[in-house]
Parts: sequence; C-alpha cells; structure tokens
Amino acid sequence: MKADERGAAGSRTPGRATRGETVPTVPPASQAARRTAVDVSALLERGRTLASPVLRAAVDRLAPPMDTVAAYHFGWIDAQGRPADGDGGKAVRPALAVLSAEVTGAAPQTGVPGAVAVELVHNFSLLHDDLMDGDEQRRHRDTVWKVHGPAQAILVGDALFALANEVLLELGTVEAGRATRRLTRASRALIDGQAQDISYEHRDRVSVEECLEMEGNKTGALLACASSIGAVLGGADDRTADALETYGYHLGLAFQAVDDLLGIWGDPEATGKQTWSDLRQRKKSLPVVAALAAGGDASERLGEILAADAKSSDFENFSEEEFAARAALIEEAGGREWTAEEARRQHTIAIEALDAVDMPDQVREQFTALADFVVVRKR
Repeated sequence: MKADERGAAGSRTPGRATRGETVPTVPPASQAARRTAVDVSALLERGRTLASPVLRAAVDRLAPPMDTVAAYHFGWIDAQGRPADGDGGKAVRPALAVLSAEVTGAAPQTGVPGAVAVELVHNFSLLHDDLMDGDEQRRHRDTVWKVHGPAQAILVGDALFALANEVLLELGTVEAGRATRRLTRASRALIDGQAQDISYEHRDRVSVEECLEMEGNKTGALLACASSIGAVLGGADDRTADALETYGYHLGLAFQAVDDLLGIWGDPEATGKQTWSDLRQRKKSLPVVAALAAGGDASERLGEILAADAKSSDFENFSEEEFAARAALIEEAGGREWTAEEARRQHTIAIEALDAVDMPDQVREQFTALADFVVVRKR
C-alpha cells in the first residue's frame, strides 16, 4: 500500500520545519480536554510516584550484579554506583495503567502492580533494543551494554521480563491472571515488532502497511496493555478492557510516529540521542517509508541513495552534512509531513475508542490529555 493511497506523502507540499519540531497542532478531537486544563505533568508524576517504590522493590530481588546494572539503567545510580537522579523516562505507561484502574471506580493504587509489570517489560525491551541497534546513548547517558557489557544487558533484560510476570501473579487473584495473559500477549507482539524492525533494516523497500504493522507490534501492543491493565485488575469486563486496548494501540501508533520524527529531526539535547539517529541505523521508519512510496524526483533520488548506502563500506564515517542531505530528501518527498499527519490521525482514532467505555468524565479527560501529550512532545 503506497503512502499516497492513504492521502499521504505525495499529496501535499510540506513547509520546512526546524530540528526538534514534531507535530505542530493538537487535533480538534481533543479541544475539550485542553479547555479543562488537565495537568499532564501531574498525571505522569502520579504514575511515577505510585509505581517507583514497587518497581525498586522488584529490582532489589535481582542477584548481584544484576540489581546494580538494573539500577543504573533506571537512573537510580551512576556508572560508579553512586546515587543519582537520572531521567527515568516519560512514565506514560505507568500513568495509563494507574489511570485505567479508575475507569472501574477503583483506587489508582489498584493499577500499580500493572504499572510496574508494564514498566518492567518496557525496560526489558529497551535493554535488548539498545544492544541490537548499537545505541550508545539513552536518556543522556551511556547505555547499559556500553557501560556493563552486552552480556549484562541481555541478562538484566531477561530478569526484568521474568519479574514483570511475578509482580502480577503474586497478587493471586483471578484478575491478576487475566492481566498476566494480556501482558504476555503484548510482550510477544513487542518481540515480533523488534524482529520485524531488524529485518527491515536489510531490505531496500518496506511498504507503509508493513511499517505500521511493525510499529503496532513494537509500540502499540504494550501501550494497549498499559491502557487496560489497571482496569482489568479493578475487575473490568473484557469488553471494557478491549476498548481501552484499542485506545492504547492507536495511541501507540501515534507515539511511534512522533518517535520516528524525533529519530530524524529531534533535538539531541531533548532526546538524549545522536543527531539523525534513525538514519545512522538505516531504520525504515515511517518518514523514510512514506517518502520512498510517494513517487517523484525526491523520492527516486532518496531510493537510489539509500540503496547505495546499504552497500557502502564507509557508511559509519558519513558526515553530518551527508545525513542532513538524506533528511532533506525525506522531507522534500513528503515523508515528514505525512508522518506528522499520521500521528494526528492515529490520535483521533484513539480518542474515539474511548466513546465505547463508560467512565467518569474526569478520567476520560485525563485519557484525552495524555493522548495530546504524546503527539506534541519533543523527546
């Protein structure tokens, strides 16, 4: 499926945007949430604050040196083992898990085991992805494999994955069993997505449809689980949980579309990653795939250059100017604007999915505000 079949890359002439700019406007569907002035920072901090003690207690169970390596990854200590106050990430998933518990009328604390389990799976994937992708920086610090070696990155990732299931199953309830099934299904999809992502790096062409499927697995599945797991722990029926998963899945696609924009044009000071990071890794992200599918002179030139890059023995030594030229071609072909529009489209679908769920107005507004945050963030 070509990008222009979806009203896409070749159908508009985007203006030039500066590095670090992602999606310029919040979609109309969320105007009501903006009028209520939901404090998204407070929502994110609530999820982080409620989940952090339980997350730390789970990590403390790990045998040395895995406990120390995990603590470094989470930003709790520095490379020398000294206490640190590192950037622990955006905490969108814990915020969603805690909020979803309130859909059922339960206290937000009901969703904490789900928040911790999802966060453990997410960080398992980060540890492995950083190693597989060769990323040397995450959250403005050297990655675990760079500091502690590949073996520890693999082992600690595996340990976090096991802990995620323990945290849920130790509750010993029927709801915990249902939540664990949803988490394991999401985890398998996440791993499928990473496998697809790696395989696409070695292909000259990937369709927009294939890219969206990969990103739905890699990012959408776990955000879908985060959006429903607290509700499941609170006793929600499958219909409610499925609708919340639909919200989270499409929110995940919006989230990943913005990530793809940041992976090329993001400000390194905000993202904590190298300039043009996705281009350096030859990733077939949405802007690249949409640009290649658009047709036209810029698209054809981009295809020729990327095909030559795949055969180049000197790719790792390319200059900033060479990567900037590739980014400019992607933008000229319409890949940047198409991806921004896709983020807005997926955001709208996510918000509409909430209509199928009976929940307090305040909770609905908070779900909407979190979705808005995803499409306007710069890191």
